[in-house]
Amino acid sequence: MRKLPFTAAAGSVLAGSVVAGSLLAGSLALAQQKPAVAPGVADAAIKAAFPGAPEQFVPRLAQDETMKQCSATRNDPPKAMAEEIQKREKATIEYPADGTFIGDWKKGEALAQSGYGMRFTDYPPARANGGNCYACHQISKQEVSYGTLGPSLYQYGKLRDFKEAEAKAVYEKIYNSHAALPCSNMPRFGTNKVLTIEQIKDAVALLMSPDSPVNKD
Repeated sequence: MRKLPFTAAAGSVLAGSVVAGSLLAGSLALAQQKPAVAPGVADAAIKAAFPGAPEQFVPRLAQDETMKQCSATRNDPPKAMAEEIQKREKATIEYPADGTFIGDWKKGEALAQSGYGMRFTDYPPARANGGNCYACHQISKQEVSYGTLGPSLYQYGKLRDFKEAEAKAVYEKIYNSHAALPCSNMPRFGTNKVLTIEQIKDAVALLMSPDSPVNKD
C-alpha cells in the first residue's frame, strides 16, 4: 500500500479535529452538569424579558407544584414523585357533560393547524386558541411540514381499531398530558384552559374518526 506524505495541511486538519473533539467533549460534560444558577435568578430573567407583557400573562411565569418537581428532577422524577404527579394531574381532568369524546374532525384539523393564542401579543384575544399540533407531531399524510418533538400520530385511530376506550384515553392525554406521562413536554391543554372541552373533542375526532385524513392511507 502506498503511503501518503504527512503534509502541513493534513496536520492542521488533524489538529483541528482533535480540538473540535475536545470542545465537543467539554460541551457534553457541561451539559451533564447541573446549572449553577441561584434560586430566583432564572425567574427574574424571564420576567425581565417580558416587560410589556399584559397582566394576564404574568401569572404564567410562576411554576405550579408539578412544574417545580419536573424542573427539580430534570423531567425524570423518581417513581413515588411520578405517581404523585399523575394522581394530582388526573384529578384536574374535566370530562364532557354529554359523555362523548369525539367531536368534529374538520374543526380538529383547523385546530391542529392554528398556532394562535397564549402569546403575550395575543391579548386581548381576537379569536379562539389553536392547538398548534403540527409543531410537534406528524398527523396527516397531506401535511408535509411538522415537528418531531412528539411521536407520529398518523393513523392513530386506525392502529387502535377506533375503540371508545382509546378515544377517552386520548381525550385525557390532550386535556392533561401529565396524567398519562409525568413531566411530559406536551402542554396541559385543558387544565391550563388553552383549549375548551369542545375543542379537545374535535382534536380527538381528528385522531380517532375513521373519516379523518389521519386514518387514510
